[in-house]
Amino acid sequence: MKITWINTAVALLILKASCSSVAFAQSNEPLSARMAAKVMEIWADSLNLNPEQPKPVKWAYDQGVILEGIDGLWKRTGKGEYFKYMQKSMDFFVTKDGIIQRYKPQDYNIDNIKNGRSLLTLYKVTGQMKYFKAATALREQLKGHPRTKEGGFWHKKIYPNQMWLDGLYMGQPFYAEYAALVNDQAAFDDIANQFVLMEKHSKDLKTGLLYHGWDESKEQKWANPVTGQSPNFWGRAMGWYAMALVDVLEYFPKDHSKRKTLEEILNRTAVAIKKYQDPKSGLWYDILDQPNAKGNYPEASASAMFVYSLAKGVRLGDLPVSYLAVAERGYHGIEKVFVEHFPDGKVNLKGTVSVSGLGGKPYRDGSFAYYMSEPVISNDPKGVGAFLLAANEMEWISAGKPGKGKTVMLDNYFNHEIKKDQSGNDLSWHYKWAERANGGFSMWAGIFERNGFKAKELSEAPTLKNLSNAAVYIIVDPDTEKESPKPNYIESNHIKDLTAWVKAGGLLVLMANDTGNTELDHFNQLAKPFGVQFNKDSKGRVNKNEYETARIDIPARNSIFKNAKRLFVKEFSSFTLSGTAVAVVKDSAGNNVIAISKYGKGTVFVIGDPWLYNEYVDGRKLPADYDNFTAATDLVQWLAKQLPSTSGK
Repeated sequence: MKITWINTAVALLILKASCSSVAFAQSNEPLSARMAAKVMEIWADSLNLNPEQPKPVKWAYDQGVILEGIDGLWKRTGKGEYFKYMQKSMDFFVTKDGIIQRYKPQDYNIDNIKNGRSLLTLYKVTGQMKYFKAATALREQLKGHPRTKEGGFWHKKIYPNQMWLDGLYMGQPFYAEYAALVNDQAAFDDIANQFVLMEKHSKDLKTGLLYHGWDESKEQKWANPVTGQSPNFWGRAMGWYAMALVDVLEYFPKDHSKRKTLEEILNRTAVAIKKYQDPKSGLWYDILDQPNAKGNYPEASASAMFVYSLAKGVRLGDLPVSYLAVAERGYHGIEKVFVEHFPDGKVNLKGTVSVSGLGGKPYRDGSFAYYMSEPVISNDPKGVGAFLLAANEMEWISAGKPGKGKTVMLDNYFNHEIKKDQSGNDLSWHYKWAERANGGFSMWAGIFERNGFKAKELSEAPTLKNLSNAAVYIIVDPDTEKESPKPNYIESNHIKDLTAWVKAGGLLVLMANDTGNTELDHFNQLAKPFGVQFNKDSKGRVNKNEYETARIDIPARNSIFKNAKRLFVKEFSSFTLSGTAVAVVKDSAGNNVIAISKYGKGTVFVIGDPWLYNEYVDGRKLPADYDNFTAATDLVQWLAKQLPSTSGK
């Protein structure tokens, strides 16, 4: 593949760093953050600023790999600078009408589909239709994209009858995420078929590895005249393929008949990846099965892609836990061999082959000598993007897991608002785990998951039976009649089961809202046994962006918030306390903001606002001196400590 986003000369440029980049570049920052600082320094915007001949960058997949790594870092840290960087990068191309500038659908180049995942992220977060329209243009390309006789996407129109491993990553994760968004269930058969065909035609039975490309016509000079396969097992091509599998499985329906097929392909791929890991360095060679061949070398992008794929496959539950050891050896090798450190805390990533392809002009014959002829450079965007993805996964894994093996259950019964999505389908929304828009809990869900919890939703009324495997149950903002035509009110039978569940050791989280925005009469009936009554008022009201009126300062040695110092809690219902309930946080006027109540063997956490929804956690809106993301982490870790380690929940 050609480098279309940035050339070698540009990779050596150092552009003026923004204040946020300087802040990230301190040596005490995690390696992922320091590499991201380098990204935002070299590629400060979407302009390919060659000092001799400035010109705009093309719409190309290289940038999409970088942005996916940045997105992962944003979700894991809540630092809004990362999101703003993604949005700025894509806004260079996407017009207000959703047209992608510098993109030519008639080229039928599957590489051009890759950046669609960044467009979907921007749409899900902002709700701006221009991003959905742009993503839909890429989906339309797939509808007309030329295919093999069996239905496999050609890599490009200019490479007829050819499927490359690279193309699975460029097209299928976007295809799966888009299909999940618009509820296009039929698309998943097509998506699975791409992997089945690639393995069928490209896999070598002896090694378990897949050749870089396959020519259905067997006419290419690089193609085996019998099998149509290219001659070698290129590391990055296998890396693209492995990443495509785990990224697709993230969106592939759990109950789909072909999910098992994809999981089996991933597991076979993982076996081969493990087999060809260098036992000494933990890395993988550019040509995977010839480590001792003259000129062959450990390659950074492939190594990072394998680390990412194995670690994510384990995290999603699609690979055995034993593969974490393989990923860890690989990551340590990357740190030791490829990461170059500087006294100011900045880093470079060395050792990425700039390009490797098949055919074209001048012709690339796929021979070992050809692969060894391509230059190896520092800070190649494909390598850096893959490294960011790998670093995110490994830093996620290395964090403590106090909630390991436990389930946090989010109510989707008392709060069950429905609206139509962009495709006219019914959508359950407002304070939902997967919801990335302002009113969603996706950031909070990520914090729970990084701390070892399994985040699930309960769409039925809570009972002792369906809460039996839940360690934490969260009820947020019960519906009013204006929010739901037939709201599910909290009734006496629900209160009976919930109080019994807490008494037996459950951990209940009650998050109300200010008066008029939630149903408090029935909610108060549930809160009463725990010594809490919401006052049906609205404290901390904010006029436009006058954030100070919703500022809550945390006193020293707070029992819950060990690291957060300043919270933003807007328009909350205060409450009165009795019995065992005690205030943990008050505002400057003395109103109760957060309380806990011991009840039998269990505990109840109470706040008068949903509070931890994305708008005030994801770093895009609040000033940097508010610690809501940190507070969310503190809360999750406190919740984990309230549960007996032997509960098995």
